[in-house]
Amino acid sequence: MKPAHLKSRLTLTFLMCSAVGVWTLMPGMASAKDLGIGSKAPALDIEHWVQDGNGFFKPIREFEEGKVYVVEFWATWCGPCINSMPHLAELQNKYRGNGVQIISVSDESLDEVKDLLGKKNDDVGKTFAEITAAYSLTTDPDRSVYKDYMDAAKQQGIPTAFLVGKTGLVEWIGHPVEMDQPLAAVIEGKWDREAYKEEMVAQQKMQESIQHLSMLASAGKFAEAIQLAEAQLKNATSEGAKQQWTEIRHSLKLSGGMLDDESIGYFRERLKSLKGDPYAIARFGYSLYSQAQQGADVKPLLGDVIVAVEAETKNADPELKPLMFNTLAMLASESGDLKKAIAAQQSAVDATDDERQKKRLTLMLDELKQKAAGGKEAGDTGK
Repeated sequence: MKPAHLKSRLTLTFLMCSAVGVWTLMPGMASAKDLGIGSKAPALDIEHWVQDGNGFFKPIREFEEGKVYVVEFWATWCGPCINSMPHLAELQNKYRGNGVQIISVSDESLDEVKDLLGKKNDDVGKTFAEITAAYSLTTDPDRSVYKDYMDAAKQQGIPTAFLVGKTGLVEWIGHPVEMDQPLAAVIEGKWDREAYKEEMVAQQKMQESIQHLSMLASAGKFAEAIQLAEAQLKNATSEGAKQQWTEIRHSLKLSGGMLDDESIGYFRERLKSLKGDPYAIARFGYSLYSQAQQGADVKPLLGDVIVAVEAETKNADPELKPLMFNTLAMLASESGDLKKAIAAQQSAVDATDDERQKKRLTLMLDELKQKAAGGKEAGDTGK
């Protein structure tokens, strides 16, 4: 068994992953100068308006009553920001006639932004200028708007979108790909701002508890961390919170070497619930393998996961098969079945046409073969 501080690394990763959405969705809720749900949205002092919705939109400073605005922060170097662009364009086109204006704000130089717009996105076969033509793309190098929004709301990651309602108040803060339902509700006048604000307060409390758990786990105090998770589970009022705390509790048991029949049963049921979702099964398998690498005893679950990954690999989409076979290889290696591991990794190599990916997968295949050869040599020496 490896030291507790090594085992805690994956626990920390898991706890952070369990809080996905909290870090980017959490609005500032402190003093009056901070920006949160229900705050008056600051005016926009943007230096360069680069795209104008093909002439449909004009630069604005103040928000017009009765209209809905999305102020989204992005950067040319931010992959998730780039990936969000087609979705923003889709939303802008969908709600163009509903008084909605989407305004994306970078803090880079005008030249940097124009340089990106001139490039082609091979995935969609269009330039970035064409992709973002539907909405207002801007840049504000003096970062004044960034300070008024991102800093004031204590947001640290991009892309982050601020939804400004018909009365000029901030209605929602979060990742733009999660904005569809809040945006539709605000447009239709059905958005419950106060209910959302209460939800954010609950998420903030959960975040604080998760940070405390992380500190305990990093110190190897798994028993205390589990007790805290159980207390939070007991006090949880929503089904979503109960599910999160249940998963955290069992994952702490796994990381802390306290895996019992209850937790084994939980993970087996969780595995069954993911049946038919190859990507989710692969993630489950990779997570279990990572736990093992940090010293957790995963043997009671290893066989179940290997069977599940094998079953899902058969019907997985071609682009997913390299991941599936690679995950299977890692799990088989952990179980000691190097023959199965080598066969699975060879299948992973054969399943990809991406040369860089093939090179990485081949490196692991060579390592597995060397490991198998070393084992045979050791056996021969002992005879």
